Amino acid sequence: MFEKLASVEARYDQLMTEMANPVVQGDSTKFRGHSKALAEIQPLVEQFRAYKSVVAQIVSTEELMQDPDMRALAQEELRALEQQRDALLAEIKVLMVPKDPNDEKNVMLEIRGGTGGDEAALFASDLFRMYSRYAERKGWKMEIMNLSETGVGGTKEVIAMIQGRAVYSRLKYESGVHRVQRVPATEASGRIHTSTATVAVLPEAEEVDVQIDAKDIRVDTFCSSGPGGQSVNTTYSAVRITHIPTGIVVSQQDEKSQIKNRAKAMKVLRSRLYEIEMRKQQDAIAKDRRTQVGSGDRSEKIRTYNFKENRITDHRVHFTMHQLTQALDGDIDELIDAAAAHFQSEKLKETSAAEDDGN
Repeated sequence: MFEKLASVEARYDQLMTEMANPVVQGDSTKFRGHSKALAEIQPLVEQFRAYKSVVAQIVSTEELMQDPDMRALAQEELRALEQQRDALLAEIKVLMVPKDPNDEKNVMLEIRGGTGGDEAALFASDLFRMYSRYAERKGWKMEIMNLSETGVGGTKEVIAMIQGRAVYSRLKYESGVHRVQRVPATEASGRIHTSTATVAVLPEAEEVDVQIDAKDIRVDTFCSSGPGGQSVNTTYSAVRITHIPTGIVVSQQDEKSQIKNRAKAMKVLRSRLYEIEMRKQQDAIAKDRRTQVGSGDRSEKIRTYNFKENRITDHRVHFTMHQLTQALDGDIDELIDAAAAHFQSEKLKETSAAEDDGN
C-alpha cells in the first residue's frame, strides 16, 4: 500500500512541476487535464503527507521516553499521536478505494408505480416530488423526458434527466423497490395498505459510451395521447424506438416536435443500454459472489416509508429515521449518507481482501 502511496505522491509532484511549465499553461486542453488529475489525487497525497509527519513525530516521542524526566509526558503525547496516525491511515484506505468512473455523470431517473394500483401511482408521484425537491436543494437541473399520469393525480411512469455536479455519486444507491405503508385517502375503514414503486437511477451515457447501430433500432411514430388515452394532437410527433437486439422499448411524446422526441428517446435508450453493459461488467467481476455494491439492484426492496410512525427504514443498511415528512420534501441527505457510507465500507472490505489475496 505504501509503495502505491509513494507512487501517487511522485505523480502529484510531477504534475505540479508540469503545471508550472509555460508550455503546459499555454495548452488549455493539457492544462485542464493536469488540473483534473491533480484534484483527484490531492486529498490522498495530503493525507499521506500528514500520516508521514505524524509517524516522524511518533519516532521522536519514543526517543524522549528514554529520558525518565520526560517519560510521563511523552507517553501521553504518544497515545494521542498513535490515535491520530490510526485515524489518518483509515482515511487513506478509504481514499484509495477505486472511484466509480460514473460518479460525476448526470443521471436518468425513472420512477414507476408498482403493486397497489392507484395508491402505488400516488406513491410514485410522492417519490418524484421528493427527488425533484432534493435536486432543487442541490442546485441541479431537472428535465422531464416522459410523464404518464393517472386520472387520480398519480404517476404511472416518469423519466427525468438530472444534470449537475456529481449527481450519480449521490443518487446511485436509490435504485430499487420503495415500499409505502399508509392509509389511502379512499380507505373509509382506516386500514393501512402496502404499495410499491420502483426507482432506477441510470448514469447518462454519451455517444462515445454506447454506440447504437441504425439497423438495430426500429422507429415508429404516432399521435401523442394524454390521460385515459385520448388524442392530444393529430400530428405524428410521438416516437417509439425499439432496440431489436435487447427488446428495449422507449416512447417519448412530451415535445411537439418529432425530432426532439426522437432525440430524447435516444438519450433514454443509450442510458439503459449503458446500464446493461455496466451490469455485465459487475457480474464478470463478482462472478458467483454477486453483491449490491455499486449496482443498486432495482429488484431489491430497499426502503419502507411508514406514514403512521413517520418512519423511513433502509433495509440494506439497517438505518431508520423518523423524519418522513421532511424527507418527502427533499431532505434526504441523511438517508443517502447512510447508504453511501455502508457501500463505501463494503468496497473497502473487498479492496482489502483483494490486496490480501494478491500478497
